[in-house]
Amino acid sequence: MSATATIQSQTAPTVDFAAIKARQHGAWSSGDYAVVGTTLQIVGENLCEALDLRAGQTVLDVAAGNGNASLAAARRWCKVTSTDYVGALLERARERAGAERLEMVFREADAEALPFPDASFDAVLSTFGVMFTPDQERAASELLRVCRPGGKIGMANWTPEGFIGQLFKTIGQHMAPPPGARSPALWGTRARLAELFPADEAMVEATERHFVFRYHSPEHWLEVFRGYYGPVLKTFAALAPPAQLALEQDLKALIARFNRSGDGTVVVPSAYLEVVATRR
Repeated sequence: MSATATIQSQTAPTVDFAAIKARQHGAWSSGDYAVVGTTLQIVGENLCEALDLRAGQTVLDVAAGNGNASLAAARRWCKVTSTDYVGALLERARERAGAERLEMVFREADAEALPFPDASFDAVLSTFGVMFTPDQERAASELLRVCRPGGKIGMANWTPEGFIGQLFKTIGQHMAPPPGARSPALWGTRARLAELFPADEAMVEATERHFVFRYHSPEHWLEVFRGYYGPVLKTFAALAPPAQLALEQDLKALIARFNRSGDGTVVVPSAYLEVVATRR
């Protein structure tokens, strides 16, 4: 059975979304995601090209993190609003925009309750962001709501079988996720996208692409992710030393399985779906 088939999208009868969100907020607020996030800039650039953005269009970046897609859209002379529910991440995006003299609006906002009127934007973006919302249906509904008819929703979502999807699976084997929490990697499957964006509301195209993680060594990758990537940092912090060592060994084994460098460095492709959904 494939990894996709084993990840079911059924909702538990009672799920404490608020508790899940609080735990996730704590994870993404820890460390310094921007250290990792900045390396993913090419994904935002490619997504804006896939959407064929035009100068002057209004663009909303949801769960923008340190602003990769926001910056990419602003470089194309779009009118960009960059949002995230972690204010510190938006500050990093603001710093980057200032360094490049790019004009955009920054606003703290929850992806499940966007503070914008219906049909406000020509394009709505999210790169490895909205996929981590606990209430997946509500988040997808909000993306559709704020996008104008004929507008486009563009996302980059890690797949279950890819490196980052397997990273979260490995983490889950060492620290159980909150009760009722569904895998964020569901957003990286065409079947789940069809559920979240019904055919009568959007026409969805999904293309598998790869982002390549490049680090000096497996130890360097582990140092960066353990020190700055919130979900990994929080998992290590919650484990006793023997369990930390076991997690470290499993993560190094995961890297070895995906690494194609052949020279001791890390060259690890991670599959994601590049999604373009046209609002009907």
